Amino acid sequence: MFTQAGQSTAARLREAGQGLTGLEFKARQVVDGFLAGSHRGPRRGSSAEFAEHRAYAPGDDLRYLDWKVFGKHDRFYLKQLEQETNFTCHLLLDASSSMLYRSEDASLSKLETGCLAAAAIAWLVLRQQDLVGMTAFAQSLQMQLPPSGQPSHLKQIADALEQIMVRSAAASDANGAPTTEPAPTLRPLHEWCEQGWKRAVVVVLSDCLGDLSSNLEALRRLRSCRHDVVLLHVVDPAEQDFPFDEPTRFHDVESGRAQPVDCRQLRAAYCADFESFRRKLETDCRELGADYALLRTDAPVELALAAFLSRRVRQGA
Repeated sequence: MFTQAGQSTAARLREAGQGLTGLEFKARQVVDGFLAGSHRGPRRGSSAEFAEHRAYAPGDDLRYLDWKVFGKHDRFYLKQLEQETNFTCHLLLDASSSMLYRSEDASLSKLETGCLAAAAIAWLVLRQQDLVGMTAFAQSLQMQLPPSGQPSHLKQIADALEQIMVRSAAASDANGAPTTEPAPTLRPLHEWCEQGWKRAVVVVLSDCLGDLSSNLEALRRLRSCRHDVVLLHVVDPAEQDFPFDEPTRFHDVESGRAQPVDCRQLRAAYCADFESFRRKLETDCRELGADYALLRTDAPVELALAAFLSRRVRQGA
Protein backbone atom coordinates (compact mmCIF):
# COMPACT_ATOMS: atom_id res chain seq x y z
CA MET A 1 0.00 0.00 0.00
CA PHE A 2 1.00 3.63 -0.24
CA THR A 3 1.84 6.56 1.98
CA GLN A 4 2.16 10.09 0.66
CA ALA A 5 5.74 11.28 0.35
CA GLY A 6 6.98 13.39 3.21
CA GLN A 7 4.53 12.10 5.80
CA SER A 8 6.10 10.65 8.94
CA THR A 9 4.47 7.52 10.31
CA ALA A 10 6.14 8.02 13.68
CA ALA A 11 4.89 11.61 13.83
CA ARG A 12 1.36 10.49 12.98
CA LEU A 13 1.43 7.98 15.82
CA ARG A 14 2.49 10.69 18.24
CA GLU A 15 -0.20 13.00 16.82
CA ALA A 16 -2.85 10.37 17.56
CA GLY A 17 -2.36 10.87 21.27
CA GLN A 18 0.86 8.95 21.80
CA GLY A 19 -0.53 5.88 20.13
CA LEU A 20 -3.22 4.30 22.27
CA THR A 21 -1.80 5.01 25.71
CA GLY A 22 -4.21 3.63 28.28
CA LEU A 23 -5.38 0.95 25.87
CA GLU A 24 -6.97 -1.11 28.65
CA PHE A 25 -9.18 1.82 29.65
CA LYS A 26 -10.07 2.58 26.02
CA ALA A 27 -11.03 -1.07 25.49
CA ARG A 28 -13.39 -0.85 28.45
CA GLN A 29 -14.97 2.26 26.93
CA VAL A 30 -15.47 0.56 23.57
CA VAL A 31 -17.43 -2.34 25.01
CA ASP A 32 -19.26 -0.46 27.75
CA GLY A 33 -22.93 -1.30 27.44
CA PHE A 34 -22.36 -4.06 24.90
CA LEU A 35 -21.97 -7.31 26.80
CA ALA A 36 -22.77 -10.56 25.07
CA GLY A 37 -23.48 -12.45 28.31
CA SER A 38 -22.40 -15.92 29.29
CA HIS A 39 -21.99 -18.68 26.73
CA ARG A 40 -24.08 -21.68 27.64
CA GLY A 41 -24.43 -24.98 25.88
CA PRO A 42 -26.56 -28.09 26.12
CA ARG A 43 -24.09 -29.99 28.26
CA ARG A 44 -25.37 -30.98 31.71
CA GLY A 45 -23.29 -31.07 34.86
CA SER A 46 -23.17 -30.52 38.59
CA SER A 47 -21.24 -27.23 38.75
CA ALA A 48 -23.79 -25.16 36.86
CA GLU A 49 -27.10 -23.34 37.09
CA PHE A 50 -30.49 -25.06 37.28
CA ALA A 51 -32.10 -25.70 33.89
CA GLU A 52 -35.22 -27.88 34.37
CA HIS A 53 -36.75 -30.95 36.02
CA ARG A 54 -37.53 -34.25 34.35
CA ALA A 55 -39.15 -37.42 35.63
CA TYR A 56 -36.89 -40.12 37.05
CA ALA A 57 -36.23 -43.14 34.85
CA PRO A 58 -34.62 -46.44 35.90
CA GLY A 59 -30.84 -46.16 35.66
CA ASP A 60 -30.68 -42.39 36.26
CA ASP A 61 -28.01 -41.09 38.64
CA LEU A 62 -29.67 -40.77 42.07
CA ARG A 63 -27.36 -37.88 42.99
CA TYR A 64 -29.52 -35.55 40.94
CA LEU A 65 -32.84 -36.44 42.60
CA ASP A 66 -34.64 -33.34 43.88
CA TRP A 67 -35.79 -34.38 47.36
CA LYS A 68 -37.69 -31.15 47.93
CA VAL A 69 -39.90 -31.87 44.93
CA PHE A 70 -40.33 -35.47 46.18
CA GLY A 71 -41.46 -34.14 49.56
CA LYS A 72 -44.11 -31.95 47.93
CA HIS A 73 -45.37 -34.26 45.20
CA ASP A 74 -44.33 -37.75 46.34
CA ARG A 75 -42.76 -38.31 42.92
CA PHE A 76 -39.17 -38.59 41.82
CA TYR A 77 -37.76 -35.83 39.63
CA LEU A 78 -34.18 -35.14 38.59
CA LYS A 79 -32.60 -31.69 38.44
CA GLN A 80 -30.97 -30.98 35.11
CA LEU A 81 -28.29 -28.35 35.27
CA GLU A 82 -27.05 -26.05 32.54
CA GLN A 83 -23.28 -26.08 32.48
CA GLU A 84 -21.47 -22.99 31.29
CA THR A 85 -19.17 -23.68 28.36
CA ASN A 86 -15.86 -21.86 28.11
CA PHE A 87 -14.43 -21.14 24.72
CA THR A 88 -10.98 -19.94 23.72
CA CYS A 89 -10.40 -16.91 21.50
CA HIS A 90 -7.08 -16.22 19.75
CA LEU A 91 -6.39 -12.71 18.45
CA LEU A 92 -3.96 -12.72 15.51
CA LEU A 93 -2.79 -9.18 14.77
CA ASP A 94 -0.98 -8.11 11.61
CA ALA A 95 1.87 -5.79 12.67
CA SER A 96 3.54 -5.44 9.26
CA SER A 97 4.69 -2.05 7.93
CA SER A 98 1.59 -1.49 5.81
CA MET A 99 -0.51 -1.40 8.99
CA LEU A 100 1.22 1.85 10.00
CA TYR A 101 -0.55 3.81 7.27
CA ARG A 102 -2.93 6.58 8.31
CA SER A 103 -4.49 9.10 5.96
CA GLU A 104 -5.59 12.60 6.90
CA ASP A 105 -9.25 11.56 7.25
CA ALA A 106 -8.52 8.74 9.69
CA SER A 107 -8.20 9.33 13.42
CA LEU A 108 -6.05 6.22 13.88
CA SER A 109 -3.60 4.21 11.83
CA LYS A 110 -4.59 0.72 10.74
CA LEU A 111 -2.33 -0.73 13.42
CA GLU A 112 -3.86 1.45 16.13
CA THR A 113 -7.35 0.47 15.00
CA GLY A 114 -6.40 -3.22 15.02
CA CYS A 115 -4.89 -2.90 18.49
CA LEU A 116 -7.96 -1.14 19.88
CA ALA A 117 -10.30 -3.71 18.34
CA ALA A 118 -8.17 -6.57 19.69
CA ALA A 119 -8.16 -5.08 23.18
CA ALA A 120 -11.93 -4.56 23.08
CA ILE A 121 -12.55 -8.15 22.01
CA ALA A 122 -10.20 -9.38 24.74
CA TRP A 123 -12.17 -7.35 27.28
CA LEU A 124 -15.45 -8.87 26.08
CA VAL A 125 -14.09 -12.42 26.20
CA LEU A 126 -12.67 -11.99 29.69
CA ARG A 127 -15.92 -10.44 30.92
CA GLN A 128 -17.61 -13.66 29.83
CA GLN A 129 -15.03 -15.63 31.85
CA ASP A 130 -13.67 -17.23 28.70
CA LEU A 131 -10.06 -17.55 27.56
CA VAL A 132 -8.22 -15.20 25.22
CA GLY A 133 -4.72 -15.22 23.75
CA MET A 134 -2.90 -12.81 21.46
CA THR A 135 -0.30 -13.23 18.70
CA ALA A 136 1.31 -10.51 16.58
CA PHE A 137 2.89 -11.30 13.23
CA ALA A 138 4.60 -9.61 10.29
CA GLN A 139 6.92 -11.72 8.16
CA SER A 140 6.82 -14.28 11.00
CA LEU A 141 5.27 -14.67 14.42
CA GLN A 142 6.58 -11.86 16.64
CA MET A 143 4.88 -11.87 20.02
CA GLN A 144 2.62 -14.42 21.66
CA LEU A 145 0.57 -14.47 24.84
CA PRO A 146 -1.03 -17.86 25.57
CA PRO A 147 -4.77 -17.94 26.35
CA SER A 148 -5.83 -17.10 29.87
CA GLY A 149 -9.09 -16.27 31.59
CA GLN A 150 -7.63 -14.25 34.45
CA PRO A 151 -8.94 -10.66 34.69
CA SER A 152 -5.34 -9.43 34.90
CA HIS A 153 -4.72 -10.88 31.43
CA LEU A 154 -6.35 -7.83 29.86
CA LYS A 155 -3.57 -5.61 31.17
CA GLN A 156 -0.96 -8.03 29.80
CA ILE A 157 -2.60 -7.94 26.38
CA ALA A 158 -2.95 -4.14 26.45
CA ASP A 159 0.70 -3.74 27.46
CA ALA A 160 1.79 -6.09 24.67
CA LEU A 161 -0.27 -4.20 22.09
CA GLU A 162 1.20 -0.89 23.18
CA GLN A 163 4.69 -2.38 22.86
CA ILE A 164 3.84 -3.48 19.32
CA MET A 165 2.80 0.05 18.39
CA VAL A 166 5.93 1.56 19.91
CA ARG A 167 8.20 -0.92 18.12
CA SER A 168 6.41 -0.40 14.82
CA ALA A 169 6.71 3.37 15.11
CA ALA A 170 10.41 3.01 15.90
CA ALA A 171 10.86 0.96 12.72
CA SER A 172 10.26 4.16 10.74
CA ASP A 173 13.03 6.76 10.87
CA ALA A 174 12.53 10.39 11.83
CA ASN A 175 11.54 11.27 8.26
CA GLY A 176 8.89 8.60 8.08
CA ALA A 177 10.82 6.48 5.58
CA PRO A 178 9.29 3.03 5.26
CA THR A 179 11.08 -0.12 6.20
CA THR A 180 12.11 -2.45 3.41
CA GLU A 181 10.14 -5.66 3.77
CA PRO A 182 8.71 -8.22 1.36
CA ALA A 183 5.05 -7.76 0.48
CA PRO A 184 2.90 -8.69 3.50
CA THR A 185 0.75 -11.81 3.55
CA LEU A 186 -0.97 -13.97 6.12
CA ARG A 187 1.60 -16.72 5.56
CA PRO A 188 2.75 -16.70 9.24
CA LEU A 189 -0.65 -18.15 10.15
CA HIS A 190 0.60 -21.48 8.83
CA GLU A 191 3.33 -21.33 11.48
CA TRP A 192 0.72 -20.52 14.11
CA CYS A 193 -1.34 -23.57 13.08
CA GLU A 194 1.70 -25.81 13.43
CA GLN A 195 1.78 -25.04 17.15
CA GLY A 196 -1.18 -27.37 17.54
CA TRP A 197 -3.72 -25.13 19.25
CA LYS A 198 -7.02 -26.74 20.17
CA ARG A 199 -10.18 -25.73 18.35
CA ALA A 200 -10.95 -22.07 19.09
CA VAL A 201 -12.42 -18.83 17.81
CA VAL A 202 -9.59 -17.19 15.82
CA VAL A 203 -9.90 -13.48 15.04
CA VAL A 204 -7.48 -12.24 12.38
CA LEU A 205 -6.97 -8.45 12.24
CA SER A 206 -5.17 -7.44 9.06
CA ASP A 207 -5.27 -5.13 6.04
CA CYS A 208 -4.83 -8.29 3.92
CA LEU A 209 -2.45 -6.64 1.47
CA GLY A 210 -0.20 -8.83 -0.60
CA ASP A 211 -1.08 -11.88 -2.64
CA LEU A 212 -4.78 -12.69 -2.31
CA SER A 213 -4.41 -16.41 -3.03
CA SER A 214 -1.69 -16.70 -0.37
CA ASN A 215 -3.89 -14.96 2.18
CA LEU A 216 -6.86 -17.19 1.39
CA GLU A 217 -4.67 -20.27 1.68
CA ALA A 218 -3.63 -19.19 5.18
CA LEU A 219 -7.28 -18.71 6.19
CA ARG A 220 -8.09 -22.09 4.64
CA ARG A 221 -5.38 -23.64 6.81
CA LEU A 222 -7.01 -22.17 9.92
CA ARG A 223 -10.35 -23.64 8.89
CA SER A 224 -8.78 -27.04 8.19
CA CYS A 225 -7.67 -27.05 11.84
CA ARG A 226 -11.39 -26.71 12.71
CA HIS A 227 -11.06 -23.18 14.07
CA ASP A 228 -13.98 -20.75 13.92
CA VAL A 229 -12.29 -18.04 11.83
CA VAL A 230 -13.17 -14.35 11.83
CA LEU A 231 -11.38 -11.88 9.54
CA LEU A 232 -11.55 -8.23 10.54
CA HIS A 233 -10.35 -6.47 7.39
CA VAL A 234 -8.72 -3.22 8.56
CA VAL A 235 -8.88 -0.56 5.85
CA ASP A 236 -7.96 3.12 5.76
CA PRO A 237 -10.58 5.32 4.00
CA ALA A 238 -7.98 6.55 1.50
CA GLU A 239 -7.25 2.96 0.49
CA GLN A 240 -10.89 2.39 -0.37
CA ASP A 241 -12.00 5.82 -1.62
CA PHE A 242 -8.74 7.17 -3.14
CA PRO A 243 -9.60 10.85 -2.42
CA PHE A 244 -6.43 12.33 -3.96
CA ASP A 245 -6.81 15.02 -6.66
CA GLU A 246 -3.35 16.32 -7.47
CA PRO A 247 -0.44 14.47 -9.09
CA THR A 248 1.21 12.75 -6.14
CA ARG A 249 4.27 10.66 -5.46
CA PHE A 250 3.42 7.61 -3.36
CA HIS A 251 5.80 5.44 -1.37
CA ASP A 252 5.24 1.72 -1.02
CA VAL A 253 5.49 1.27 2.75
CA GLU A 254 6.84 -2.28 2.36
CA SER A 255 9.47 -1.92 -0.39
CA GLY A 256 10.22 1.80 -0.13
CA ARG A 257 9.75 2.32 -3.88
CA ALA A 258 8.31 5.67 -5.02
CA GLN A 259 5.74 5.98 -7.80
CA PRO A 260 4.43 9.27 -9.29
CA VAL A 261 0.69 9.04 -10.01
CA ASP A 262 -1.85 11.18 -11.85
CA CYS A 263 -4.59 10.63 -9.28
CA ARG A 264 -7.54 11.92 -11.30
CA GLN A 265 -6.89 9.54 -14.17
CA LEU A 266 -6.24 6.61 -11.85
CA ARG A 267 -9.10 7.02 -9.35
CA ALA A 268 -11.92 5.21 -11.16
CA ALA A 269 -9.78 2.21 -12.12
CA TYR A 270 -8.19 2.04 -8.67
CA CYS A 271 -11.52 2.15 -6.80
CA ALA A 272 -12.95 -0.54 -9.07
CA ASP A 273 -9.92 -2.77 -8.52
CA PHE A 274 -9.96 -2.26 -4.77
CA GLU A 275 -13.66 -3.05 -4.48
CA SER A 276 -13.20 -6.13 -6.65
CA PHE A 277 -10.38 -7.26 -4.36
CA ARG A 278 -12.42 -6.60 -1.21
CA ARG A 279 -15.52 -8.37 -2.51
CA LYS A 280 -13.55 -11.42 -3.59
CA LEU A 281 -11.88 -11.57 -0.19
CA GLU A 282 -15.28 -11.37 1.52
CA THR A 283 -16.90 -13.95 -0.79
CA ASP A 284 -14.02 -16.41 -0.57
CA CYS A 285 -13.93 -16.09 3.23
CA ARG A 286 -17.57 -17.04 3.47
CA GLU A 287 -17.10 -19.91 1.03
CA LEU A 288 -14.40 -21.18 3.40
CA GLY A 289 -16.84 -20.95 6.29
CA ALA A 290 -15.01 -17.95 7.76
CA ASP A 291 -16.70 -14.74 8.85
CA TYR A 292 -15.72 -11.36 7.38
CA ALA A 293 -16.17 -7.77 8.56
CA LEU A 294 -14.77 -4.50 7.26
CA LEU A 295 -13.11 -2.29 9.89
CA ARG A 296 -12.49 1.19 8.51
CA THR A 297 -10.13 3.42 10.47
CA ASP A 298 -12.36 6.50 10.10
CA ALA A 299 -15.31 4.82 11.83
CA PRO A 300 -15.73 4.34 15.59
CA VAL A 301 -14.40 0.92 16.53
CA GLU A 302 -17.26 0.33 18.96
CA LEU A 303 -19.90 0.73 16.24
CA ALA A 304 -18.16 -1.65 13.86
CA LEU A 305 -17.65 -4.28 16.57
CA ALA A 306 -21.20 -3.92 17.87
CA ALA A 307 -22.65 -4.45 14.39
CA PHE A 308 -20.39 -7.40 13.73
CA LEU A 309 -20.97 -9.11 17.09
CA SER A 310 -24.72 -8.55 16.86
CA ARG A 311 -24.71 -10.29 13.49
CA ARG A 312 -22.75 -13.19 14.97
CA VAL A 313 -25.32 -13.53 17.75
CA ARG A 314 -28.21 -13.50 15.27
CA GLN A 315 -26.49 -16.18 13.22
CA GLY A 316 -26.09 -18.32 16.32
CA ALA A 317 -22.28 -18.11 16.33
